[in-house]
Amino acid sequence: MTEIAFHFNAPDRMAYACRLLRKAVASGAKVVVSGDSETLQQLDVALWTFSATDFVPHCQMDSDAWVLAASPVILANSMESVPHQQVLLNFGNGMPDGFERFERVIELVGLDDEERRLARGRWKQYTDRGHAITRHDLTLKTSE
Repeated sequence: MTEIAFHFNAPDRMAYACRLLRKAVASGAKVVVSGDSETLQQLDVALWTFSATDFVPHCQMDSDAWVLAASPVILANSMESVPHQQVLLNFGNGMPDGFERFERVIELVGLDDEERRLARGRWKQYTDRGHAITRHDLTLKTSE
């Protein structure tokens, strides 16, 4: 069964996603990031600019097949035909279609009230389907 983790209370979701993706790539993971086109475009720019010394190899889902095969991070606004199903980072407001094909799903939740409300709905949907959820409270992590 797919492992589900919620990382919540992220003060800056975009910066946290960049660090999370950098760590995932360094560990050899392959990640698909789901979300709407505008958010994925912002993440694309952030991945190029968040660090002067680090590069997180990534591409859009509509890239050439050889680029998709070589990229450990794929930004996809549709889960149709994604080339790997190891880790899914959900940047969207709803449950991504086909999430259960992935080994792991990470839900990234910021501080916005509406975002938190929508995340609670996804949490309930996951638990209703029998998934155990791992919680990562980022407030506690930064205060240590």
